[in-house]
Amino acid sequence: MTGSGTPGFAAIHPVVLCGGSGTRLWPLSRKAFPKQFIPLVGEKSLLQLTLERLALLADPTGAGITCISSEDHRFLVADVAEQAGVVVRQILEPQPKNTAAAMALAALAAPADALLLFCPADHHIPNMPAFVTMVRSAAAAAQAGQLVTFGVQPSMPSTAYGYIQKGQSCGDGSFKVARFVEKPDAAKALEFLASGQYLWNAGIFLVCAQALLDALQAHAPDILDVCRMAMQQSQQDGLFTRPDAQVFTGCRSQSIDYAVMERAANVVVFPFDGVWSDVGSWNAVADLAGSQAEGNHAGGDAKNAHHLRSRNTYIHAGGGRPVVALGTQELFIIDTPDALLVAHTGQSEGVKEVVAKLEALDASQAVQHRLVARPWGWYDSVDVGQNHQVKRITVRPGASLSLQMHHHRAEHWVVVSGTAEVINGDKRMVLTENQSTYIPQGQTHRLTNPGTVPLEIIEVQTGSYLGEDDIVRMEDTYGRG
Repeated sequence: MTGSGTPGFAAIHPVVLCGGSGTRLWPLSRKAFPKQFIPLVGEKSLLQLTLERLALLADPTGAGITCISSEDHRFLVADVAEQAGVVVRQILEPQPKNTAAAMALAALAAPADALLLFCPADHHIPNMPAFVTMVRSAAAAAQAGQLVTFGVQPSMPSTAYGYIQKGQSCGDGSFKVARFVEKPDAAKALEFLASGQYLWNAGIFLVCAQALLDALQAHAPDILDVCRMAMQQSQQDGLFTRPDAQVFTGCRSQSIDYAVMERAANVVVFPFDGVWSDVGSWNAVADLAGSQAEGNHAGGDAKNAHHLRSRNTYIHAGGGRPVVALGTQELFIIDTPDALLVAHTGQSEGVKEVVAKLEALDASQAVQHRLVARPWGWYDSVDVGQNHQVKRITVRPGASLSLQMHHHRAEHWVVVSGTAEVINGDKRMVLTENQSTYIPQGQTHRLTNPGTVPLEIIEVQTGSYLGEDDIVRMEDTYGRG
């Protein structure tokens, strides 16, 4: 791959903003496993595609790619980076504080003269060479101290995106930014499209680290001060940087658009005429799936999606069962193992209201999938009832759960496939397919996969309380308390 360290090109350090919960794509996207990690384009996630795209720009001899992520998602990011074939350093935000703070952390961690390219983790830009060309064309402006943003030439009067109004031409392909505009109504969006003076706001920025810090100092000094103190007291753990959590809690939450870009005088926009989507609604996901007869679409396990006399209906089959739309029109049908969404195609922006209502009802499905990712693998809650829970647990080769005990439950483990190395009290044993062990309440135990293939077990929990917070960890490979 040709990095930006190639002679003739400025060295660019990509920074991926991995925050966001993707609530508009519920029930597929949830806070614990948001849309950037979900395979939405073929077998690849949006984050993997983003990392592959940025690898064309990153200097392989330099700092590589940085992701601003969270403690909960750090191993998901690492897994995707491995799939993309890139090395990623992560700055772990103790709390989500929006893009101004996230970008400040990255700028503080970089050399003052570093050219930082900030990109969301969950956007789809299929033409990678066109994206690379666009970014490189803007490098000189960023090196000169301009705060560069990128705007997409609108192809329709969308009400789902914010807009950037172009001002005076700068003579290098960019324009001064006249103003940023929030998502318009349909009439305004049509007016913007007809004028030719407005671009969709892609939320991508190319800036010199020092120029960004200077702008934050001028327009949001409180955010910069807190981030600087948090980074001064940060902890380094391999590829992970942890800003001080207690300090960072005091940071104000604000987007970079509001905090800096709408106030600074040195903001320019470079137009991009390639295909771009923030994949921010089920309409956008349906478009990615491609159209079938009668305007129908299918995603997920598409062989389980069936349209009969239906029109303009998108089915996402993800529950492991056939999903049939009979005589429907203008519908989204999103099926997952533990939640189902049926919505009119004109109501896609209202999905986040559904999530808010479910959260208010304390429904776990609002934020958590039945399949839960863990640093060592994942588990699937197959069945939950009074005083019992059944999980299917998969442990990656070489991975290990924490050495732990439970106050309120006992566990039965049955090996389905692979090899399990088990600590059960003062006993150490190796279990293979069809073998099992019983772990009494209060007994110290640990599960390890010493093999080269995934280990799968069935765990049956019994007891008066089965919550995940009934875990007392004595040792943990992943730094969890």
